[in-house]
Amino acid sequence: MKLDCCDRCRFYAHHPLLVCGVHPMGVDGGHCPDFELDLTIPDDEAVAWYGEQWQPEGASYYGDDLVLEPVQQMTMAQRLDLLDSHPLFTERCPHCEMPLRQMEPPRIHWDCDHCGWVDDSV
Repeated sequence: MKLDCCDRCRFYAHHPLLVCGVHPMGVDGGHCPDFELDLTIPDDEAVAWYGEQWQPEGASYYGDDLVLEPVQQMTMAQRLDLLDSHPLFTERCPHCEMPLRQMEPPRIHWDCDHCGWVDDSV
């Protein structure tokens, strides 16, 4: 099977019946382990595709480093509720709805001076 990146590979055969010199019939799956960018293609025609690195589910690459996605401790409903009610996002006390004054630098704990609500989320 020919991949989208094949026409930018240095091994591409540029032939309707052959894909490349390394994998004449193409590769199985969506990744070619032998892909090498053809540096003879002019920059205005080149596509910045260097092959997708293999990565396990629940992880992704940041630069050359494999970064695991954090394990979510809250459900989607709990996360949405936090966005709707936490003073970091609303700038209001979730207990009495009084506006909380801004501080410089930005605060870490959002405690309410009016009703005594204490932010224990951190």
